[in-house]
Order: sequence, then C-alpha cells, then structure tokens
Amino acid sequence: MFLPLPAPRRSRRLCPAPFAWLPLAAGLALAFGVAPLAWGQSTAAALPAPALTTPAQSRPGKVNPQPPIDGSSDSPVQLTAREVHSQLNQETQALGDVELRRGGLLLTSDTLRYLQAQRLVMASGQVRLSSGGDMFNGEQAQLLLDSHTGYVTEPTYYFARTAAGGNARRIDFTGPQQLTAYNANYSSCTREADGEPGWELRMDKLDLDFDANEGKATGAVLRFLGVPILALPSMSFPTSDAAKSGWLPPTIDFFDSRGGFGFSVPYYWRFAPNYDLMLTPVLSSRRGTALRSEFRYLQPNDSGRLELHWVPEDRTTDTRRYSVQAEHEGALDNGVRYELAYEDASDDRYWKDFSRLLPSLAPRLLPQQAGVWRSWAVDQGNLSVYARVQDWRVLQDVDTPIEVPYQRAPQIGARLSNVGWQSLRFDLETEANRFTLNDRAAGDTRPQGSRVHALGAVARPYDFGWGWLTPRLAVNAAAYDTDEPMTDGRTRAHRVIPTASIDGGLRFERDSTWFGTRFVQTLEPRLHYLNTPTHGQDALPLFDTAASDFNSLSIYADNEFTGIDRVSDAHQITLGASTRWIEPDTGVERFSLGAAQRFQFRDQKLTADGQASDNHVSDLLVFAAGRLGQDWRTDTTLQYNPDLGRTVRSIISMRYNPAPFHTLAGTYRYSRGLSEQFELGYQWPLFSGKGAQTADGSCQGTLYGVGRVNYSLKDHRTTDSIVGLEYDAGCWIARVVAERVSTGQSEATKRLMIQLELVGLSRLGSNPLQVLKDNIPGYRLLRDDNAAPPSTVNP
Repeated sequence: MFLPLPAPRRSRRLCPAPFAWLPLAAGLALAFGVAPLAWGQSTAAALPAPALTTPAQSRPGKVNPQPPIDGSSDSPVQLTAREVHSQLNQETQALGDVELRRGGLLLTSDTLRYLQAQRLVMASGQVRLSSGGDMFNGEQAQLLLDSHTGYVTEPTYYFARTAAGGNARRIDFTGPQQLTAYNANYSSCTREADGEPGWELRMDKLDLDFDANEGKATGAVLRFLGVPILALPSMSFPTSDAAKSGWLPPTIDFFDSRGGFGFSVPYYWRFAPNYDLMLTPVLSSRRGTALRSEFRYLQPNDSGRLELHWVPEDRTTDTRRYSVQAEHEGALDNGVRYELAYEDASDDRYWKDFSRLLPSLAPRLLPQQAGVWRSWAVDQGNLSVYARVQDWRVLQDVDTPIEVPYQRAPQIGARLSNVGWQSLRFDLETEANRFTLNDRAAGDTRPQGSRVHALGAVARPYDFGWGWLTPRLAVNAAAYDTDEPMTDGRTRAHRVIPTASIDGGLRFERDSTWFGTRFVQTLEPRLHYLNTPTHGQDALPLFDTAASDFNSLSIYADNEFTGIDRVSDAHQITLGASTRWIEPDTGVERFSLGAAQRFQFRDQKLTADGQASDNHVSDLLVFAAGRLGQDWRTDTTLQYNPDLGRTVRSIISMRYNPAPFHTLAGTYRYSRGLSEQFELGYQWPLFSGKGAQTADGSCQGTLYGVGRVNYSLKDHRTTDSIVGLEYDAGCWIARVVAERVSTGQSEATKRLMIQLELVGLSRLGSNPLQVLKDNIPGYRLLRDDNAAPPSTVNP
C-alpha cells in the first residue's frame, strides 16, 4: 500500500487525477521515460515546433535535476528527538520522533544512530527520507552524508515531478545523482483494496543516473487493470526533460478506410544538441511497408526541417509513392534574410490516400518557393527589397479539378514606408513579376506574361481623442506584356488609377449597467468617403487578383479586390457605427455590436462579382461579437439585401462554456443559392463518478463525449464528422475517436483512433488529440499540460 504521502496535483475534474506528464526526472522515469523533442503524436501528425538549442546554449547531461538525496556537504546537521544521547566526536543516539536535517534533506524515524567520524546515519522504525518533494518511506535506512550513498529497505517512494510512485524491496543510493531500485513497481494510481492499481509497471531492477540523463530497467512488465499488456527484458529512458535518443511507444492505427490496419514504431535520434532525426517504419495491412523520416536542425542564423514519406510499393496501386516537405530560413551577418519552402507528392491521389501527411489548409496546392530580402531603417520608416520565385505542385482530381495558380519566376520588388513632414505617411511598393503556367489544363486560355506595378499612397492621420480623421491619396499603376494576346487582341497595356479617400469617426463613452454589471459603453460612428474613377480593365489578365470577402473590415476598404490587376471604380460613402461594452477595471471588451452600409453616387462598372451595377445601395452588414453573460459567447455576421428584403448570407456562431471541459459550440453558415450548413462541436461529461473515491479507494471516473459534426442542410447529408468518447479514471484516460473527412462528392476517408493514456508514464495507441484540438472549438486536454512529449524506450 502507498503510505499517506502528500496528495498529488489534481485536475479540475470530478475524480482526483495526478497531473503527471512532466519527465520522470526525479525518479522512476521507467519504461517510457520522456524525450521532449520526440513526436508523441500519431505518426501521421506533424511535428511541433522544435525546441532545439544552439551548441552554446546546450549542456548535454547537465540538466540539474533535483538529486535523490540532497544533503549539501557544507550544510550543518541538525538533529532533534525526544531523547538524545551523545558521546563527543564519536556517536549520537536519538529516540522518539527523530528528525535530522541537512541542506534539502529531511530524515525522520523512531530511532537513529549517527557516527560522527564517518558521518554515517543509521535509522530504523518508520523511516522517511524527503528531498525536493521526493519521498522514500521504509523500515530501515543507512546514509553516508558526505558521499550521499546508502540504502532504504522495503521503501515506498513518491516523486513530486510525476505525482506518482510505488514500492521496492530495496533502494540503494550510489551517489548524489544515482540510485538503484530492486523489485520495484511504479504507478500514479491509488491502489485498490486488493493491492492492484489501475496500471502498474513492475521491474526486477532499475538504475537511474541523473548526471548521464539515463535510466535502465531490467525485466519490466506493464500491467493494466491487472492484465499484462507489454513486457520488455531491458529498456532505457531519459531521467530529465533533456532529449535522449531511443525508441518511442508504438502507434497503432486500428482502422483507416484507405490504409487498413497500421502499426509503426518511431525511433528518435538526437545526434547533436541542435540536430535530431525521427525515423518511423510503418506497416499497413493494405499498402505494405513504408518509412517516414523527419530531420530538424537549428544553427545561430539558420533553422529548418526536412520530412520524407516513402512507400516503396503501394499494394493498392502497384506504384512507388512518396512526399517531401522542406522548410529553411536563415540570415547573413549583413542583414540579408532568406527562406525556402518546398512540398511535393508522387501522384494526384496522394492527398486522398495520405491526407494526414499533407498540410490541412490546402492539401492539393503544394508550394515550392524560395525568397531573399533585406530591410533598412530609413529616417522614421523602413525600406525593404526582396526577390522570390514561386511555383505550385497541383494535385488534380478528374471529378473536382482546380485552377492551376500562376508561377512567379521571378518576383522582384521594394517597399518603403515613412513618416515625414507634418506627420505625413508615405507608402510605396514597386514590383516586377513574370507569370507562367505549368501543367496547364486543356482549354485554359489564360495568358502568360510580365507585369510591372507601382502602388503609392500619402496619408495624414489626425487623432483628436474624441475622434479621428485620415485623408489619403493613392495610385495603382501597372504595365503588362503578355506572351499571348489578351481578350482585346493586345499584348501590351498599361493603366494608372488614382484613388482619393477620407476615413473618419467619432468616439463617445458613457457609464452603463448591463444585467447588474457596470460597463463603459462606447458609441463609434464612422464615415468612409471614396472616389476612384472608372478605367477600362476588362481585357487585362488576372495574375494574382480575387474579390475580397464582404465583411466588417473590407466594407471600409478602398478596393473590392485583393491583388494588383483590378481596382473597383467607386464614388461612394460608407456609413457605419459600432458600440462596445468594456469592463472599466480591466479594460476587457465584453460585447460589441455594429452595422455598416455603402451608398454609391454613380453606377459602378467593375464590382467584386465582375458585373456592372446600377444599384446605389449595398447590402447592409450587421455584426456582433462577445460574451453574453459568463458562459455564452457569440460571433455573428448578417448580410441583408434591401432589394430582396431578406438575408443573403449569414454566419452565426454560439459557444456555451459553463465550466472547464464543458463546451457546446454551434455555427450556422448560409449563402443564398450556394450552401447552407450547420456545425456542432462539443466536449461534455456524459457520466460522472460524483467527484470522489469510493470507500475501498477506487476512483469513480468521468465519461466525456467529444465530437464535431458538419451537416449540409442543402444536400441533406453529413460532410465531415468526428465523434468520440474520453474516459478519465484519474490515473489513466481511454479515448475512442472516429473521424470522417470528405475528399470528394462521393468519397470520404474514415479512421478509428484508440488511445490509452497512463498518467505519469506514456500514451499508447493512435493519438487523436491533435484532431480534437484542431476541430472542436474550446476543446481542452483532460490533462491540460502545456507540453506532453512522448516517452522514449530502448528495448
């Protein structure tokens, strides 16, 4: 049985659960000790940002963990007891409530002998050694204070850094940073009445060397709910948060509709303080064998990563499959900075078959680009020059093809921003581009060619406290030289388009009370005047231009387009107003509400939808965001068409979060004639053990439901979905998560992830945590740690 040591840190859930994902630095890191730079996610997950150090910063093996026994040699020995008998410079005996202190070491016992010449302590009867929160409880102990060597018999131990412990037949302290345990076990679980914890790691022998950052276990067996689930005759692990080479726990993909059953065992190799490598052999029941590797490096002026995925022969396609991802950025001593980003895949179906290995935002557009730039401080501004080449590897699909973006080869430019005379702000951008198309689809008649452009602006901001005003003059000039004729037959064209605008607003404040709470309420009306003359642009190519989204920011913009090739003509004003409720003591904005609408003084020839318009009144935009009370949050945007008398687009999001790990989030998206979707995300307890342990010491766990479902009301079908369960038993967590991701009109990838998290030891199985965090608004880890690196095991 565990002795009544101080209770470990507990989470905010209903059942006590030690927070135990720090490295096993102060003690039994045991079978799956921690390697902080190792990946620990599913082998298909992306690496976190590297935490490497430069050679000057790293001190391998010198991570200064708390020693098992900290009795500093220069500290005096303090001894108290009910009875103390001493012979000068020979021997001291203490009886009853004995307490010995030296430095950070505290020893208590029933009886104690202290041989002063040898500085030897011999204690018996309810012996307790504590140092830095770590505790050893036993029947007898012997300790040489100067050499920090000795032993404890039949000890029960507890390590504060992992909030876990166990017992052993004997623990020998072989130095200030070394110990050996015999017939030891380790667990973060409270032992049940029959003496069997929820999970337990048993070992014949354990050696810990904190100086070398190494632990070794012999004859280790991992038991879960009384059943052996893993056995290794020998293993090693790190004893601190410093990285250590070794095998990581295996990852098991129990079901993948495209890959079948998958099994992988990563190997982490830290071959220098600022270089590391992950090698992951993968076995798939449908595709055969594969290898994933990731190399990371960090120099004083350079850093980067290279990731490879290699399938020698995919049994489903009888072809070789691969992907490459590389990133590099750095700087020269003269201030020149450079970067490289390269992604490639073997075939067009790779993004469907291996969707987890490609970036999630644009898995079909893989960037291949390199750039260099240099910046200087100029008076009260900044000047930068840059050059870049950019290409795209496009993964096409016969059913849902996408348009191939233009390649820039090269892109050369300069930008200047400066605050000059009378606080005038000057901005200038000039750039030359060569646009070409690779792998142009049949029927693609877009021209290739060159463009030189210049964007200039001068503005004078005024801020009066009670209001602000910014008059601005801008010009967009561009010249084109195309390889193929444009729609009007020309191959060369140029245009210069000026724009004048005035943007201003007022600020009003008052004290208000909302549901019994005091606030400072603001009222901020805003007016934006814009005049851009009409200029024929229909024949010019669209190299890098698209229509802006209509939202609370773009409605006040000078141009309805992003990019250079189009400038919307307008003679208009935009009227809007917003009000905010701000907490007077903290300055936190609790809620905001606003509306805006444009009014044209003349017909428009060029608009964001590409059509001329004689409608002089735009849609009304209404937006709101903030907290409704303590538990509700909303973010809403409505676009109302006055001609139709109805809403044409809306996004309404609500989140209910009354307590940690209690989250319901719903989002409704509507675009008239295009789509209508509802999305529900949740993390909610379904069953609770009422918050405490039972009389026999067992823990009543909590069962959580987690998931996100995206349903198309227009198509009457579920598109993407994640549904799962998490069971928190206090010292272990079980997760079962099913995921469905659409990859086409009638295609989807389905995956089942099962994970067992042994708190204070490791996570086993396939890891769904990144999927849950990326897809469920407000999702929190049941162990809310900042970093939970995986364990390293060297069989």
